[in-house]
Amino acid sequence: MQELTEKGHFISGEPLESDAKVIRADKVVTDGPYSEAKELVGGYLLIKADSFDEAAELAKGCPIFENDGAVEIRPVQEMNM
Repeated sequence: MQELTEKGHFISGEPLESDAKVIRADKVVTDGPYSEAKELVGGYLLIKADSFDEAAELAKGCPIFENDGAVEIRPVQEMNM
């Protein structure tokens, strides 16, 4: 993270607590995340990259790999309001 910050890529990121609520389209609120999920999101990093390839290269340094974790790279969709 320090290297991402020094190179101007790091924007924000935090680990996520284990408690959650899930709200579906019918507005029903249930406790989550679901225990049967094989993969859970444990946190996020918001970085600045010029391309998916650059983001993938930057993700290779993520410390989650030390715990046999995985990284999913997704663009942030701009919302027009």
